Amino acid sequence: MKHFSAIILVFLAALTASAQRVRIDITPSGEYMFAQRDTCQLFMSVYDPAPESDTRFEGKAKPTILFIFGGGFISGDRNSRGYLPWFRKYNDNGYKVITIDYRLGLKGAGNVGAGNVGTIYNAIQIGVEDLFSATSYIIENAEALDVDPSNIVVSGSSAGAMIAMQAEWHICNRSGHAGMLPEGFNYAGIMPFSGAILSREGKIKYAKEPAPTLFFPGTDDKIVNYRSIKFFKNRFQGASPLAEIFARNGYNYSIYRFEGNQHEIASAFLKTFPEQLRFLETNVIKGEKRIVDATVNDPSIKVWGINSTKDLYRNN
Repeated sequence: MKHFSAIILVFLAALTASAQRVRIDITPSGEYMFAQRDTCQLFMSVYDPAPESDTRFEGKAKPTILFIFGGGFISGDRNSRGYLPWFRKYNDNGYKVITIDYRLGLKGAGNVGAGNVGTIYNAIQIGVEDLFSATSYIIENAEALDVDPSNIVVSGSSAGAMIAMQAEWHICNRSGHAGMLPEGFNYAGIMPFSGAILSREGKIKYAKEPAPTLFFPGTDDKIVNYRSIKFFKNRFQGASPLAEIFARNGYNYSIYRFEGNQHEIASAFLKTFPEQLRFLETNVIKGEKRIVDATVNDPSIKVWGINSTKDLYRNN
């Protein structure tokens, strides 16, 4: 349970270092406030496809990528320099990217552990609420933003990946804050980097088929756990058991299991870009059930060696 808090200041530092090695000349075409909370205003940034890039694939429109940053629910920035090369890669390939704020529910909470499951769950839930508020804003302003609400793929890193996966679970079960969205609404796809779902109600079940999902976990990740942690009715389900649920029910998914890797997979955006495009083109745009369950051994992805909340705090 101590791994639930997933604070990744090291991850943010790695993103910044990576960005410094890549030329960044990308700026958002617009920034919009989508929610007013008691403590803050929440904004989204829109990055449009590059001029003359192809925004269609085999005659069908490419989806908008709605991205949720990582940072352990205590820090992070929707426009972090570390993300910009990845945004540009999508823009150059004809995809619009929208990246959003959300409230940081563990900010100031310290090293949250087993006795604070309620606090962790609340941090995830308010993140989901803010994602749904951003989605509602996009739906209501679809024409002005030039977004098809039925063609949105949600992606997230670490804490953002948990928000994306938790949100899809709520949509499929019409639970939590899902009532904020129109009846029958769903995302066109989910693309989490090192994500999981926290249930306080026992086993993870989907009342209806979830959107096509592309999982990117590290098999040795203990920060956002790759496997399951269970106690009483609380279930922290990582990518591996969730993929088993998808396989058992015939859902549309792909999973790339990075053997021996830890939480660094949360930032492997550019390394996995070909797999992302293949998923978007085949599973999302063409609507094919191309099921992939692959084990990847990539020595070029450096293992951080920081693989617990305790380690992360010690190094920051």
